[in-house]
Amino acid sequence: MTPGAQVTNNEAENRYEIKLNGQVVGMADYQPEGDTLIFTHTEVEEGHEGQGLGSELIQAALDDARSQGLQVVPACQFVAAFIQEHPEYADLVPQER
Repeated sequence: MTPGAQVTNNEAENRYEIKLNGQVVGMADYQPEGDTLIFTHTEVEEGHEGQGLGSELIQAALDDARSQGLQVVPACQFVAAFIQEHPEYADLVPQER
């Protein structure tokens, strides 16, 4: 994790936030649906892109979802790409029947 970075789940806003030295610099919005989190949008503030903060944010969010026994739907392109690049998270995505 980047020094000074912290990821929290802001349940009131339905989003995971990554803070750098106490300031929110990125967020991953989700829509809860039963035992599933549908990730709809990920954003890292201008000036903080390209530092790996988005990946740290998504990894922490997926780890949190796993710890709660939740599944995830990567409706957001960034989350989908992260899961594709990190197959250890593929089990969180419900399989089509």
